Amino acid sequence: QVQPVESGGGLVQAGGSLRLSCAASGRTFSSRAMGWFRQAPGKERKLVAAISWSGYSTYYADSVKGRFTISRDNAKNTVYLQMNSLKPEDTAVYYCAALVTFAIPEVFGSWGQGTQVTVSS
Repeated sequence: QVQPVESGGGLVQAGGSLRLSCAASGRTFSSRAMGWFRQAPGKERKLVAAISWSGYSTYYADSVKGRFTISRDNAKNTVYLQMNSLKPEDTAVYYCAALVTFAIPEVFGSWGQGTQVTVSS
């Protein structure tokens, strides 16, 4: 089972960039699709980006398409989320998690503790 630990969040001005990392323990990491989710105060947690086990296929929510890039390094058991041109509406706690499959972007296993991203206007 994949146990994720997120890092890299912080406070940034609108238009700035952040790179989130998700270090995942578990021998099955390299065979699992992974996803980044976010949850803003008072709102439900939503998937913003996903990547297949090979890294060949990616998915982005419309709200982040063209600004965020998901990638992975299976040798390091790590998934990244490069966030550019950040907007105040990107403010949220960001989580990564293993997915059932890339085609079934439901969480498989545990959530991490999340990392806070705050974008000031």
